[in-house]
Amino acid sequence: MNNDPKKVVTRFAPSPTGFLHIGGYRTAIFAYLYAKHNGGEFILRIEDTDRERNKKEYEDNILESLKWIGLEYDKFYRQSENVNRHKFFLEKMIKEGTAYISKEAAKDGSGIIKEIVRFKNPNIDVTFVDEIKGDITMNTTDLGDFVIAKNLNEPLFHLAVVVDDFEEGVTHIIRGEDHVSNTPRQILIQRAIGAPTPMYAHLPLVLGGDKLKLSKRRGALPITTYRDLGFLPEAILNGVAFVGWNPGTDKEIFTHDELVGAFNLSKVQKSPAIFSEEKLEWFNKEHMKMLGGEELEKRIFGYLPENMRNRKIIPIIFERISKFGDIRKMIEAGELDFFFKQPKYAKEKLIFKTTPPEKIKSNLEQAIKALENIDENDFITENIKNALMLIADSLESRGELLHPVRFALSGLDKSPDPFIIADILGKNETLSRLQKAI
Repeated sequence: MNNDPKKVVTRFAPSPTGFLHIGGYRTAIFAYLYAKHNGGEFILRIEDTDRERNKKEYEDNILESLKWIGLEYDKFYRQSENVNRHKFFLEKMIKEGTAYISKEAAKDGSGIIKEIVRFKNPNIDVTFVDEIKGDITMNTTDLGDFVIAKNLNEPLFHLAVVVDDFEEGVTHIIRGEDHVSNTPRQILIQRAIGAPTPMYAHLPLVLGGDKLKLSKRRGALPITTYRDLGFLPEAILNGVAFVGWNPGTDKEIFTHDELVGAFNLSKVQKSPAIFSEEKLEWFNKEHMKMLGGEELEKRIFGYLPENMRNRKIIPIIFERISKFGDIRKMIEAGELDFFFKQPKYAKEKLIFKTTPPEKIKSNLEQAIKALENIDENDFITENIKNALMLIADSLESRGELLHPVRFALSGLDKSPDPFIIADILGKNETLSRLQKAI
C-alpha cells in the first residue's frame, strides 16, 4: 500500500505468455522514466494467472530484458500469489451487493452448471482523465453485468488488476491504448471496493515500417535478440524511448540519467508511433561513438578470432558497422581476410579502364620505389598517402595508380583506401603484394 498520496508509483504488468517485443517494452520504459523523473517507485508485476499459457522461459526473458536495458524495479510481485486478497474483495463485493454469483451453463455444451461471479453494472457514464488523450467519457450500459471471476478462487483480469493496483499503491497507470476500453470496467470495480482511481495515460500504438501494428507475427523481435545482434542496452533504451516521444528539442542522444531528467508525458505524441530498425541502428552507432577506446577495442575483439585481433583494423571495422554483430557478417563475407593473407584475384582486375597493362606495371614500379624510401618506423597512412599521391597527381588520372594499388593490396572491388591498408599491412607485406601485382 502506498502510504504517501503524493508519491508517484507506476507499474509494468506483462503476462509471461510469449516473448515481449519493442512495443511492450516501450510501455515499461515510459512507466519507469515517469516514476523516476518524479522521484517515485516503479513496480514489476508478472500477471501469471493464465496457467495454461504461462511459461517460465517467458518470465525469465522479461526479467533478463529489463535488467539488460537498465530498468531496475523497486518492488516485484506475481499476480498468482495474490489470490487470497482477490478472494477477499470478491466476497466483500458479493456481500455488499456490487457483485453476485450467477449459475450458468458451461459454454462448451456439456450441460454442466457453473457458478461464476458477475459485477452488478450500474449502467452509468464513467469519465476519467487521460494524461495523453484528455477527458474520456464512456457509458457502461453496453457492458452488461460483466464477469469478474470464474469462481471465488479464480478472479479474471479486470478484478485482479484493480485489486493489485490498489493494494500495491499504484498511482499512475501507463499502458497501451488498446486498454482504453477496459478502463470503465476497472473504474466501476475501483468504486465498488473503495479504491481511488489512478491517473491514466494510454499510449498510442506502435506501428512497424509497414504502418501496421507492431507484432511478433510481422517480425517484431524480443529485446534479448537485439542484445544478441550486438546492440548496446543504452541505445535500445534511448531509441525505444523516442518511439512516440521526444523532449521538444533537437537533442536525440540521451544517457539513462538524461532520459530520466527529461521525460514527461506531455511530450508523448497522440498519433501512432512508427518503429524503425534503421533509426534504432542509428541510435546504436551514436552510442557506440560514446564508448572509450579501450571499451570499443574490447567489444570488437570479442567478435574477432584471435588471429584477427589487430588494433589497426579497429577504425576500419568501426566505420562499417552499426552494431557489433555486423562484425560476424564481415568475417563470414571474407571482408577482412585480405588483412591476414594475400588476396587472390584475376590479373585483369588490376587494369584501370583502358590504361595499357605496361602503363599499370610502370606505375606500380614507381609506387614501390616511393614506398621503399619510407623508413619502416614512419610507414603510416599520412606518409604513404603523400608518397603515392605525388605519383598519382602526375598521371592523366589518379585511378591509373590508386586502382591497381588498392586491388593489389585487397583483391576487392570495394575496400578501405589503399593508404590505410598499407599502413595496417606494414611495409614488407605492402611491397610484397605490389611486386606480385607487377
